[in-house]
Amino acid sequence: MGNQPEEAAALAYQHAPNDSFRQVALWRYFGSESAFLQDANTLVMPTSQLIEVLGFLRELFPELKRVTIYGRAKTAAKKSEEEYRNLREAGLNRIHMGLETGHDPVLEFVEKGCTSEEQVRGGRMIRQSGIELSEYVMPGLGGRRWTREHAEETARVLNDIEPDFIRLRSLIVPPGTPLSERMSGGEFEPLTDDEVIGEIHLLITQLNCRARIESDHIMNLLEEVEGTIPEDKPKMLSSLEQYLSLPPEEKLVFRVGRRLAFGAGPVYRNIWDLRDAEKRNVVEQVLERLRIKSNEDLDRAIERVREGFI
Repeated sequence: MGNQPEEAAALAYQHAPNDSFRQVALWRYFGSESAFLQDANTLVMPTSQLIEVLGFLRELFPELKRVTIYGRAKTAAKKSEEEYRNLREAGLNRIHMGLETGHDPVLEFVEKGCTSEEQVRGGRMIRQSGIELSEYVMPGLGGRRWTREHAEETARVLNDIEPDFIRLRSLIVPPGTPLSERMSGGEFEPLTDDEVIGEIHLLITQLNCRARIESDHIMNLLEEVEGTIPEDKPKMLSSLEQYLSLPPEEKLVFRVGRRLAFGAGPVYRNIWDLRDAEKRNVVEQVLERLRIKSNEDLDRAIERVREGFI
């Protein structure tokens, strides 16, 4: 790209043969300061090979400020703290892991392939090496059977690990998945939106580790539930309680507005949007159509709208 990488990237974008090429051109145009090595479990690579990849990447793009990968708990538990220190020295800054739950019966039920003990062991080694750790939690994954245990045991595991980030990804069950089949067979009873909010409230109440909570996904009903533990815990709990205290009709309007696509995102971004008369008019019209045209339960109709975001 010579001495003019921005101009070269812009030219590459204009003549890109496909979308993947365009994404790379955009990445280069905006400075290429971060890189994410894709795949579901990059951590499974032999440490020596991953160190070689990191070295090549840093050599090719010396302006990189952060390199991130995905990893699985069972894989993470098999590496040593020395290996993680070597990875950090080679330029690995952050690992994203799908914790989902810390409750062993739920881990077994969804065939996660790891135990809570492995989650803690791998997570603590990563943190002690100086690599940032982002753990994904799935509210609702325990269903009605294990909702309390799911929240409490997940909080326990997170408190033991002390990750840098806790990212909420509320459960949605697409048709045709094994969990969908179990749900149809009566083995799994999903939570309502209100019950999921209550579960998140219990989770946050029991968290005492220092971590940043992010609700950065459209599947979450309340994206304003984010902040740093412990400083922002009261604010997050208050947001959850504000939703739970709404009258049933207001909850229904908000749920539809949150699931309804509007431009690049949903109509409602937070509870305060309920006060926006223009947005409310749009939502109430859709809600009325759902009530009239739906041949199924209204909650299921709203869920089908939500599935459209996947």
